[in-house]
Amino acid sequence: MSTVLVSGCSGFIGQNLLNRLNGKYRIIGIDNFFSSSKNILDKFEKFENFRFIEDDISELSSLNEKIDIIINLACPASPPKYMSDPIFTMNTNFKGTQNLLNIAKDNHSIFIQASTSEIYGDPLVHPQIETYRGNVNTIGERSCYDEGKRIAETLCYEFRKRYKIQTRILRIFNTYGPGMDKDDGRVISNFMLNTIKGKPLKIYGNGDQTRSFCYIDDLISGIIKSMSIDFEHPINLGNNNEISLNDLADLFINNFGSISKEYIEALPDDPKVRKPEIIRASQLLDWQPLTKLDDGLNSTYKYFKSIIK
Repeated sequence: MSTVLVSGCSGFIGQNLLNRLNGKYRIIGIDNFFSSSKNILDKFEKFENFRFIEDDISELSSLNEKIDIIINLACPASPPKYMSDPIFTMNTNFKGTQNLLNIAKDNHSIFIQASTSEIYGDPLVHPQIETYRGNVNTIGERSCYDEGKRIAETLCYEFRKRYKIQTRILRIFNTYGPGMDKDDGRVISNFMLNTIKGKPLKIYGNGDQTRSFCYIDDLISGIIKSMSIDFEHPINLGNNNEISLNDLADLFINNFGSISKEYIEALPDDPKVRKPEIIRASQLLDWQPLTKLDDGLNSTYKYFKSIIK
């Protein structure tokens, strides 16, 4: 049985990935609970062939066991959380990724890096294709995350070139679904919270900005496919159906009874558009998102209703 190391295993994507890997691999999970709760440990104890290590990957030196695949999900993706300690965010992406790559080098492991659509910044090319180099503010409030992920990609490229490691970069776009943090500060969780609490849907700016939302099950399928197929250049993973925040709010009003919209001051460096080009994922991974937004939102709404009292 192959051994898979998952860093950031207690986060939204990490938990859902472990659910799919459970029973098929020997799993080692690493997390420092910077942006998640230790309550998840009760769930981890029920997994087969699973070992948990509480540690910070930016301080991790080595692991005394054979690792076949490393999946690096570590780093908070919630803007309020990654902006709460920008230096920690940068170190997680730089030192942490380098430490894990060194473990991959020592073990001849496959290394899968969870990158992000945020490396495109506020894009001037639409939809965003993997060859686009982005439009990023290097000293903005969000830059610790954007630039951190960009340097993590550079490290993966250099380790692949120098040490012949199979590094695989996945640029993950907006993802939602059951298990997401209700306080992550992004639009779907905010809309869910305000709907259930009977408050207006707060929209930053005029609501014309667009996003493309990928359901968590579809994303996990893409990550799992990347475990068995080698590719040299980054691949976008996301849903290519684009929607404005105004139209998203209308969906909430019509489907879940949200009471109204409320417009507030736009956030700095908030991207105006976001939509992945996913031809590369389709061709190399035979992957595409399957879940319709209405269906995914219904499942997510049921989850939020179950956790908000």
